[in-house]
Amino acid sequence: MTTLTDTAAPPEVAAAVSTQLLTKRYGEHVAVDAVSLTVRRGEVYGFLGPNGAGKTTTLRMILGLIRATSGAATVLGQRPGAPAANSRIGALIEGPGFYPYLSGRDNLRVLARYRGLADDNVEWALAQVDLTDRAGDRFRSYSLGMKQRLGVAAALLGEPELLILDEPTNGLDPAGVSDMRRLIADLAAAGHTVLLSSHLLSEVQEVCDRVGVISRGRLITEATVTELRGGNRLLVRADPLDAALAVCMRVVGDNAVSVVDGTLRLLVDPGLAAEVTRALVSAEVDVHEIRPSERSLEEVFFEMTATEEDQR
Repeated sequence: MTTLTDTAAPPEVAAAVSTQLLTKRYGEHVAVDAVSLTVRRGEVYGFLGPNGAGKTTTLRMILGLIRATSGAATVLGQRPGAPAANSRIGALIEGPGFYPYLSGRDNLRVLARYRGLADDNVEWALAQVDLTDRAGDRFRSYSLGMKQRLGVAAALLGEPELLILDEPTNGLDPAGVSDMRRLIADLAAAGHTVLLSSHLLSEVQEVCDRVGVISRGRLITEATVTELRGGNRLLVRADPLDAALAVCMRVVGDNAVSVVDGTLRLLVDPGLAAEVTRALVSAEVDVHEIRPSERSLEEVFFEMTATEEDQR
């Protein structure tokens, strides 16, 4: 696994979830290959990867739904599946399953009473996912997006300390996706820890503090979104290009400069923009544009997964 920077949590920040070389094999097939990740308390952690990368299998091991072939994990200081941890976790893994002949509200009431929770918890959870108006309708009449929202509402019952959500925006329309992002942000602001699995890069980029990228069962990297996107970059558009290239290489070093689509990309602190501009102007180079530049998370992801594929 590659770590872009030292992202270790300070000693006073305990991990909500930690795995060490977590592995799951089905016969000769390795579904999850020695994954070591850390989800810090109070953060939104994005578990990013294409369908079939091993995200759901990893989450199921973390929750104790399936046993790991090897490796270890701790969840809220307990082993996976321990009652002391499960009572503080809300989870939506794969598709939500409810009684089709019961209403959304009654399905949640069944779950709430099983856990010893008052009906007030049900109404609060329904309101969080904007299902109050349709709560009296039978589950079988719900659209895919409504079923997904009810699954998230079930995960919210009891206002858990840790939320584990597997593709929570699956089936939602654009407005529903926006609402879900806002809900996740609100939960994090209220002190909840969210482990969010997704294959939608825009979703992860918008709401997550840190990201773990998984491909073919292996964790490729774990870093903040800013680190992954390469926040320390400058884009320079200048003329003539050859002269600008020579100046920039002299100022920031040969290895920190590349030419991409007729522009210069400098792997330096954007705070050096003024120094670079002065050097270019002194060399009689026309500077048309100079600004901080970040790659999209999509570009980073495809670059990483392509590299992973090449190494196999």
